[in-house]
Amino acid sequence: MCVVLSVKINPTLADAAETLEQAFRRRRLVLLVGSCRVDYEGRAASTLEWGERITMIKQDGSVLVHRPTGYEPVNWQPPKCMMRVKLEDGSLVVNAARQEPREAVSIEFKEISLATTGELTDNGEFALHVTEEQMKQAVLIAPGLVEAGLKPLQQEKSLGEAGFTDIVAEDNNGNLVIVELKRVQASKDAVMQLQRYLDTLRERIDRPIRGLVVAPELRKNAQPLLASLKLEFVRLAPEKCFKVLKSQKDAKLSQFLS
Repeated sequence: MCVVLSVKINPTLADAAETLEQAFRRRRLVLLVGSCRVDYEGRAASTLEWGERITMIKQDGSVLVHRPTGYEPVNWQPPKCMMRVKLEDGSLVVNAARQEPREAVSIEFKEISLATTGELTDNGEFALHVTEEQMKQAVLIAPGLVEAGLKPLQQEKSLGEAGFTDIVAEDNNGNLVIVELKRVQASKDAVMQLQRYLDTLRERIDRPIRGLVVAPELRKNAQPLLASLKLEFVRLAPEKCFKVLKSQKDAKLSQFLS
């Protein structure tokens, strides 16, 4: 997907004001670089005198004013701010206000060197330690995370309409083991998905098969179903997978350096 941004270099304040009004009406991202002064009034009061800064107004109405250095904003407002822009006494003023709690930030610009507006789309999942795919890779590297003696045989095995298994393995007793991995709490859907894999494989293979749901937690409403289907649950924290992946990365780096 191509992101379309409107970029204006050294716009006049009148031109910048028109651009901002349109962006605020359409709830678009706004990025301003210029000399500004900031006043806050609400649960406390503050004034930030003139300086060259970066102001970001996000699509959800949150506002951040950044100095040229440091990662934290020097002034900020949370989402759902009501935005207004006006020209007065040779300055452009952006007001961001909230009703509950009642507070407002006023950002006054005497010059703007960059004004950018646009709309971004971001539906990506945030994983603090590892993604589900990375958890799978960690288990393939260190199967003991799931069970001692487990031997992975295949990943992403296609079972037709039933879908794709995460991992097919073999245990110490020669049983086939189907592993269904979840990075978050495993639900009844995960249990039913695993059962569909087992039903499909039992029609094709004449050997004992076990089914394991591997996740940080198992939802309470999934426990009775898991027991009734005689499936197993293995608790695996993403942090453990992270350590396995990190140790492998460190080992590769050590080999490279040596």
